[in-house]
Amino acid sequence: MLRRHRLVTPGTILRWHRRLVAKKWTYPHRLGRPPVEDAVVSLIERIAGENRSSGYKRIQGKLLKLGHHVAASTIRRILQWLWISPAPVRGTDTTWRQFLRTQTSTMLACDFFHVDCAVTLQRIYVFLVLEVPSRSVHLLGVTTNPDGPWTTQQLRNLVMDLGDRLTQFQFLVRDRAGQFTTSFDAVPADVGIQAVWIPPRCPRANCFAERFVRNPVNRTHQPHTDLQQAAPVCRTRRLCSSLQRSTTLSRSRPSPSMADQPRRGPQS
Repeated sequence: MLRRHRLVTPGTILRWHRRLVAKKWTYPHRLGRPPVEDAVVSLIERIAGENRSSGYKRIQGKLLKLGHHVAASTIRRILQWLWISPAPVRGTDTTWRQFLRTQTSTMLACDFFHVDCAVTLQRIYVFLVLEVPSRSVHLLGVTTNPDGPWTTQQLRNLVMDLGDRLTQFQFLVRDRAGQFTTSFDAVPADVGIQAVWIPPRCPRANCFAERFVRNPVNRTHQPHTDLQQAAPVCRTRRLCSSLQRSTTLSRSRPSPSMADQPRRGPQS
């Protein structure tokens, strides 16, 4: 009887009470220090770019003259976020893009790619070295277990094959795979070639070798593409298309009715 005549439920009263408490005790939801304005960030980037010898304290003093109060630790954090080096080495470091553009004519690139056997379903690994200036590819070896000693021996064989041509190369770009050991880097170092590691988990840095490895179609010879002709059509495909065309025509023709068929005379 009491449940019928009550106006609100206890859950409604508790909800009203929570709203009242939330309106009474309101605090600003701030986490840490207030963010730096975008105008100040762009100003710090401009000062660091135009004055390569200016450190964090000197940049802080220049901002203070302009009316911006920014701590030196904040300036260091902003420059690290913008990938700007500290003052002593700010103008001397070279980006990876600049390195690839300037050293293309003196560079080798190596990498692995795998091929799965169609019969035994066994994975076979192929080790290649690419001459970046001429885009010539050396397939050094094929194995099912590419370990460190095997990879080092294949590179020794390439050094012997190139001979006097090694003088035109200065860098060997490779990734951080386990097959490339310290003995592997010692082989090009003996002939004056420096092994350069790409950044971790960044296969695009070895772009020349990855462009060759990414698509197996690029590794096959297609004569019609060299002559700018169309791809050859398989005879089986032609036969299937002709059979399909004849079946379509036979279905489109109307079947003669019994009345239209000619009557046959009595056979003697």
